[in-house]
Amino acid sequence: MPRLLYSLVLYLLLPFIPLRLLWRARKQRAYLRHWLERFGWYPAAPRSAVIWIHAVSVGETRACAPLIDALQARYPRHKILLTHMTPTGRETGQSLFGTRVMQAYLPYDYPRAMRRFLTCFKPMFGLLMETELWPNLVAACKQGGVPLALINARLSEKSARGYMRFAGLTRDTLQALPLICAQTSADAERFTQLGAPCISVTGNLKFDVAPPPDSRQLRTLWGDERPVLLAASTREGEEALILDMLTTGIPGLLLVIVPRHPQRFDAVAALLAARHIPFQRRSANAPIRADTQVVLGDSMGEMFAYYGAADVAIIGGSLLPFGGQNLIEACALGVPVILGPHTYNFAQAAEDAIAAGAALRAADADEALAQARHLLEDAALRAQMGDAALKFAAAHRGAVDKTMAAITEKLLHVSS
Repeated sequence: MPRLLYSLVLYLLLPFIPLRLLWRARKQRAYLRHWLERFGWYPAAPRSAVIWIHAVSVGETRACAPLIDALQARYPRHKILLTHMTPTGRETGQSLFGTRVMQAYLPYDYPRAMRRFLTCFKPMFGLLMETELWPNLVAACKQGGVPLALINARLSEKSARGYMRFAGLTRDTLQALPLICAQTSADAERFTQLGAPCISVTGNLKFDVAPPPDSRQLRTLWGDERPVLLAASTREGEEALILDMLTTGIPGLLLVIVPRHPQRFDAVAALLAARHIPFQRRSANAPIRADTQVVLGDSMGEMFAYYGAADVAIIGGSLLPFGGQNLIEACALGVPVILGPHTYNFAQAAEDAIAAGAALRAADADEALAQARHLLEDAALRAQMGDAALKFAAAHRGAVDKTMAAITEKLLHVSS
C-alpha cells in the first residue's frame, strides 16, 4: 500500500515533468536531450553482459571511478552501464571514461519505465551510489531477479528524519536490498534504525580516487608569486560572502572561485563584474594578469587541478546550510582545508580531518577568512597541515577492496 500511494503521487506529477525539464534547460540546454531515456525507452539493447552502476551526478560519478576500474579488471567480458539523472553527471562520465562504459539516464521511478529499463539492459547486478533509494526501481529489481546494492551509502541525521516520515515505504524499500555498503558506522546505524537488514561498513570510495599526475598544471600556468586561496564547489550566496574577503588585505591574494554547478558560472561572472573586481575565466587558459584578483573556475572535471594550484582551500557548501562538498580531494593533494559550520553531507570525513590536523572549522565566513589569512602567512603551519592531510587521505583508502569483497560475498550469490 505505501508504494501504491507513492506511485499514484508520481503519476499525478507526470504532466509537470516536461515543464520541469524545460525550466532547467533555460540554464543548461543539455536537459533538452535524451528525454525518451528518462521514461525507459532506449535506442537498442547491448549485445554483451552488463554490470550497472547508478551515479546521479558529478560527485557520485567521480567517486565510482576506482570501482569501475576494479569491476572491469574482475569482469573483463562485461560492459559497464553508467546511469545518471543530470547532464553534468553524464558529461563527467564521458570525460572520465569515454567509450569504456555505456551511458544513459535512469528513468523516473515509474513502475513500467523501470521494467523497460531492466528488460533492455538485463544487468547481472546493479549498484546504486550513496543515497539513491527509489522504491519502484528496487521493487522491479527484486521482481526481475536483479541483485541490487546501495554502495558508498551515506545517510545524514537530517535525511534519516526525512525518511522516517515515510517509515513504511522506506522500510519496505530497504528490506528489499540484499546489501548496503555504508561509508561509516554512524551511517550504518541510521540505516539499521530505518529497517535495513544487511549492512557492511566499507568506507568512502572517494578516498580511493587517485589525483591525476598533472594535478599541478594550473599552478605552473599561474606561477608561484602570489598566494592562492581556493573557494571550492561554492553554492549560491557563498560567493558574495567570500568576495568580501578581498577588502581584508591579504597581500597579493589570488582568489579562485569554482562554483559547484556549471549553470551558475555566468551568474558568478556577473557578480564579479557588478563589484568591479578584475577577474579572468579559467576557460581562457591564460597566464594571470598582474591586476587580476579573482579567477573564475568555469571548467568541468578539473577539481584536482584547482586543488593542485591552491595553497589553502575553503570548502563550498559549508558556509551556508547546504551540507558541505567533498573535502577529500583537497586532502589527497596535501592542501590545508577550512570548513564552515555545515558539513552534514561529509560529517564523519570532516570530523576525522579536523581531528587529524588536516582541516580547521570556522563558525562563519569571517572566521574562515581569518583562518585563511593565518595559514597563508605561516608557511610552517601550512606544511604541517598539508602533511597531516596526506596522511589522513592515505589512512582511509581501501573502500574499493572492501566494497568488491562485500559484492562477491553478499550480492553475487543472490543470482547464483
